[in-house]
Amino acid sequence: MEKILEVNDLHVTFTTYGGTVKAVRGVDFHVNKGETLAIVGESGCGKSVTANAIMRLIPDPPGKISNGTILFHGKNVTTNTEREMRSIRGVDISMIFQDPMTALNPTLTIGTQLMEGLRQHQSISANAAKQRALEMLELVGIPNPKERLKQYPHQFSGGMRQRVVIAIALICEPELLIADEPTTALDVTIQAQIIELFENIQAATGVSIILITHDLGVVAKIADRIVVMYAGKIIEEGTRREIFYNPEHPYTKGLLNSVPRLDIKGEKLTPIEGTPPDLFSPPKGCPFTARCPYAMEVCANVYPEATNLSDTHNVDCWLQDKRAKQLLEATTVR
Repeated sequence: MEKILEVNDLHVTFTTYGGTVKAVRGVDFHVNKGETLAIVGESGCGKSVTANAIMRLIPDPPGKISNGTILFHGKNVTTNTEREMRSIRGVDISMIFQDPMTALNPTLTIGTQLMEGLRQHQSISANAAKQRALEMLELVGIPNPKERLKQYPHQFSGGMRQRVVIAIALICEPELLIADEPTTALDVTIQAQIIELFENIQAATGVSIILITHDLGVVAKIADRIVVMYAGKIIEEGTRREIFYNPEHPYTKGLLNSVPRLDIKGEKLTPIEGTPPDLFSPPKGCPFTARCPYAMEVCANVYPEATNLSDTHNVDCWLQDKRAKQLLEATTVR
């Protein structure tokens, strides 16, 4: 499959009065044309920082991309000027930010906000821009689009505002859409509608999607592949089936065990005990060591190499080492 985005050894740091926060630490992944890649993990694991780095929206200072490359169609965007990035943002790569309440300008009509990016990036008349805006509102399921163009954000519900934000992101027909927690502020019913909308839009336009979320229910519905992040690192990556039915990293298993299930009655949720490590001074070894029920001495001192379980399934965990497996088997036999 054609790779439209490749992230290689990405490091993002933030310099503060208390020291340097190593928010993203050597992240590698890619996005294929027309697929949905989900990035999941707890709050503070580096998901949104990674997305902002792709868009080159890391504020400098205090933040900076300290190492690595981000290739879009083979071109390294980390070396682009701000002017070059403006020609990419919203045109080739678009982003849906977390809160639709703050993503829209309360003083401008929906029509103005929809047409702004279109008029800026394309040589198009006002009438043509208005027609395109109407088409986008219809695509995202906004009823009475002609009337809605004249209205302001406060006249829309939360779910409708999110649909408008999606329409704004898609109006210039980008190849890659980054959705950062697009369902966080919405109730369960509206969440399901938004996820179905993503599926319909992808089928209609062929856009590739990076979905950033901590909601594994959302991931199970829409993702083709899943990347699991913890403490600024990718610790497991695989297809949707591999991650849900054959998770190998203890953290991935912990995430899945902490999600309510309708097919098991009377089972208690098992939370992951403890807290993530301090990224001012990240641990030398596996960052999940302090919270892992299977932790060994080597886990705290040496970061594990990636183990390829299949062509699509990778995991960074010492439990995949042959010696650890032999030890576990010997313990089980006893």
